[in-house]
Amino acid sequence: MLTHKRQLITLVLVCMYSFVLAQSVPTYSFIKKISLPTGNGKWDYLKMDGERERLFVSHFDRVHIIDLKTDQPIGEITGLKGVHGIALAKDLNKGYITNGADNAITVFDYDTFKVLQTILVTGKKADAILYDKATKQIFVFNNGSGNAVAIDATTDKVVGSVEMGGAPEFAVSNEKGSIFNNNEDTNEIVEIDAKTFAVKNKYAVAPGGVPTGLTYDAATNRLFSVCRKPQMLVVMDASNGKVVQTLPIGGGVDAVVFDKETKLVMASNGQGNVTIVRQESPDTYAVVQTLTTKPGLKTMVHRGTTHRIYLSGADLQADGKTPVPGTFGVYVYGPGQKQ
Repeated sequence: MLTHKRQLITLVLVCMYSFVLAQSVPTYSFIKKISLPTGNGKWDYLKMDGERERLFVSHFDRVHIIDLKTDQPIGEITGLKGVHGIALAKDLNKGYITNGADNAITVFDYDTFKVLQTILVTGKKADAILYDKATKQIFVFNNGSGNAVAIDATTDKVVGSVEMGGAPEFAVSNEKGSIFNNNEDTNEIVEIDAKTFAVKNKYAVAPGGVPTGLTYDAATNRLFSVCRKPQMLVVMDASNGKVVQTLPIGGGVDAVVFDKETKLVMASNGQGNVTIVRQESPDTYAVVQTLTTKPGLKTMVHRGTTHRIYLSGADLQADGKTPVPGTFGVYVYGPGQKQ
């Protein structure tokens, strides 16, 4: 009898937990488009500054800056060459932009958006970029030459490099001395020592392949890597490289974000949707929504205070690849009713 009561109590608690968890999962839907009609060409990373309520949007030869209090553009940094990524050293009041066409890093003043200088780095196709606040260094990842370059953000001098091989993609910092970088050619997550620039570990993302977007949950020490071939989200224990779960996602993925409050992992897929996954525990995840967006919307950031996600893109011509001039912008999606 006692055993039966315990089993019943356990079942009730599990049901209650599942009900509460289900009630807490928001359903995402389209909110608005912020039009950015100036400039034409391809786009890549976005960068969110939730504290100062600004959004930086890469767009071929320029970076648009949006004031999120009004959802209106407040500036542009122009004259760039094949923009990919943006990093913000807010404590130093500076920003950094990768120019993939000539491997130059544009440094700008965060208040005025005025270009301060250009730093040439060794490599090919400067792509992902991040600011590691713990070491006050900018890390530039060269997708075309398999290496990373470190810049001292206090002096804007190159202070080191890392040879990884393959094609580096998105990168994240655990702010404890390690930088993690997806390598889409070698199908690995590479862990780099932020101080010595040595490669500490290489972790295979198998059964995933061609990893692009990468994000990190500091509370559980989990890495979330999204892969194109096959199409899946790979959840990895950052302490040892163990793959703890994989989940299906849409095609043409590029970015992934993690909302630490809602415990949602969201992957933006270029085929025209966002796969939304709920973290039930550090090692247990479930797909809760496939949000329909637009073809070509593959890059994304999120804003923690509102839990909204922002995806950049444009209308596409009949070939499904060429942007229609004057249609570029940022598409905003957010939580509404509970599912």
